[in-house]
Amino acid sequence: MNAIVACFGNVLRADDGVGPAVALALAASPLPDGARVLDVGIGGIHLVQELLDGADVLIVVDAVDLGRPPGTVVVQRPDVLDVSTLSVHRRRDELADMHLATPARALMVALGLGVLPATTFIVGVQTTDTDEPRQGLSDRTSRAVPHAVQEVLRLLALHGSAAPGGPTVRPAGA
Repeated sequence: MNAIVACFGNVLRADDGVGPAVALALAASPLPDGARVLDVGIGGIHLVQELLDGADVLIVVDAVDLGRPPGTVVVQRPDVLDVSTLSVHRRRDELADMHLATPARALMVALGLGVLPATTFIVGVQTTDTDEPRQGLSDRTSRAVPHAVQEVLRLLALHGSAAPGGPTVRPAGA
């Protein structure tokens, strides 16, 4: 298995730093052979560069806002925009930020390059405070970190053989 766990987030924006906190916790956990953790921070282009070397499984960890109670951990398959279906002008707009700070943009570029693994998941932590410029997670988000780690480890164990299934590919305008 060649699996990447990509943890997104900005540690200078409160709960948005949940991804790096999960990366730190995973560093202290035994991982299956072939699994590696990347603290992507806000540089999603780093993930795309890593995917160019190939991966069977991708698990993205990030803060989410799905209207759930704070600290809720969710697992989803991503809905990825297919840039090949976009007009040239819209493609330029979508791809203008080459830092690709958000997972959605990084996954969109990976799909466009043909390197997005068929087995891709998002492990999201519902947060409340991602805009305040401060370091440190809220209590609820801090308590969710071990649960997010357990979901990542569960997914790695379950999909270690690169089971079929993958992200939903969404054409433009859909």
